[in-house]
Amino acid sequence: MREVVLDTETTGLSPNSGDRIVEIGCVELVNHMPTGQHFHEYINPERDMPEQAEAIHGLSEEFLSDKPVFADIADALEVFIGDSTLIIHNADFDLGFLNAEREKTGQEPLSAEGTIDTVALARRKFPGSQVNLDALCRRFQIDNSDRALHGALKDARLLSDVYLELIGGRQQGLALSAETEIVSEGALPNQRPPRPHAPSPKEKAAHTVFLEKLNTPIWKT
Repeated sequence: MREVVLDTETTGLSPNSGDRIVEIGCVELVNHMPTGQHFHEYINPERDMPEQAEAIHGLSEEFLSDKPVFADIADALEVFIGDSTLIIHNADFDLGFLNAEREKTGQEPLSAEGTIDTVALARRKFPGSQVNLDALCRRFQIDNSDRALHGALKDARLLSDVYLELIGGRQQGLALSAETEIVSEGALPNQRPPRPHAPSPKEKAAHTVFLEKLNTPIWKT
């Protein structure tokens, strides 16, 4: 089972107001285990960078000016995502931005049905508690000490750890290997030789004497 943990950074809060994506980070999970494969791109939003947004992620207009636009990375992102389930923290936000960008490139919108929202998962599991990424990292003792600024790939990696804890911990991904060593003649490694269980002649004689002391034992019938 393949899942993709996805996060974005943007110029603001609403694609309907002209805000754009400036960074995308994705982390691959297979059978609830990170594979080490990831997708990461900084994106030129083709507009200015508001101070409030730059204070959150640290990405300046100057830094992004020579980066590819979304249309340049759209196909590569599509290939990486494929038909995998997306794991997103506050999915409506990221899907809104992604689908606004995909509309500009003529791509079909991503469906919420193929997405797991970790905010919703956390609210069901911890009703009334804070469910932002920092709070969940603290709850699960996940090290986020280098998260002074938000970063899409960094946050996707943290979210992958949080997601695995939300669904029951890393043991969810543990499984017996499909590849097992075949041992000749059905023997097991380090197996001891069979232990004999037949009684010795001395033990048989002692048993006969014992039976003679019993009143009509059933063993003689």
